[in-house]
Amino acid sequence: MVLAFETDGRRMDDTGDMVWIPGRTFTMGSNDHYPEEAPAHPVEVDGFWIGATPVTNRKFMAFIKATGHVTVAERVPDPKDYPGAVPKMLKAGSLVFNPPKALSGNDITQWWSFKFGANWRRPYGGLSDIRGKLDHPVVHVAYADALAYAEWAGMALPTEAEWELAARGGLDDTEFAWGDELMPGGKAMANTWQGIFPTSSLKPAGADRTSPVRSFPPNGYGAYDMIGNVWEWTSDYWSTQHPQPAAKACCIPANPRGGPMGASYDPRLPDIRIARRVLKGGSHLCAPNYCRRYRPAARHAEPEDTSTSHVGFRCVKRV
Repeated sequence: MVLAFETDGRRMDDTGDMVWIPGRTFTMGSNDHYPEEAPAHPVEVDGFWIGATPVTNRKFMAFIKATGHVTVAERVPDPKDYPGAVPKMLKAGSLVFNPPKALSGNDITQWWSFKFGANWRRPYGGLSDIRGKLDHPVVHVAYADALAYAEWAGMALPTEAEWELAARGGLDDTEFAWGDELMPGGKAMANTWQGIFPTSSLKPAGADRTSPVRSFPPNGYGAYDMIGNVWEWTSDYWSTQHPQPAAKACCIPANPRGGPMGASYDPRLPDIRIARRVLKGGSHLCAPNYCRRYRPAARHAEPEDTSTSHVGFRCVKRV
């Protein structure tokens, strides 16, 4: 891979599409927020390349044209995988966010709906399309779709530890990827929800969903949109907590992976055995009053078969 050196010393590939993350030991997780982020613990990660941005509609379209891949959201679900499902719901589609005008309780179906025909080409279902959004992150990609793209591109999906190291941008002891204030000097540093979620957005009309990549400042490693815009798939299976840190400094785990597949199943759905993977980074729907997961340590569980209008991915290349 041909390398270039930026004036500030960052190492980038010859196209600027990937940035170099130096290997080192860092503190993964947090003890100060959601329980699944704990305990904070030291891990060691080898150096690697990571996409400077999430994969865009433009790049995903090139993949589709080259391979003919049909995404999970474009396929009719197999009834065998969903025992007890209502037959009329077994149609191709995906989950789409629609802001309600008012709320009655905290039932998320007030703002999330499964829309037949929604997919990466038609992000809001119906006659919606991606014209004018080729440089937005691709959405409505399930885990298998992200993995297929990564393999086609000769890359891989990041582990949770790799992703979190890259997101921190070289800052170990700060709340956010850019420091300790969510909006330093009143400036938005990432595409997150502005206003009261989910009913009131302070953004201009049409700007309350995904934004073009590179719309906000890069982090210390030169990576864009590691926080906000879209959640991003990692290759690790979900676990309800991080492992307890080793008692001795000599035992810091190197290049750690998540828990076993069996432990990732959703205990609320005992008849459906679909593995869940870790999502990182938060999205344009994260807000102080609802989902404060616009931090490098934050994590979320997502079933491998599920796609939504706020989940995308980026790739890594290991050396």
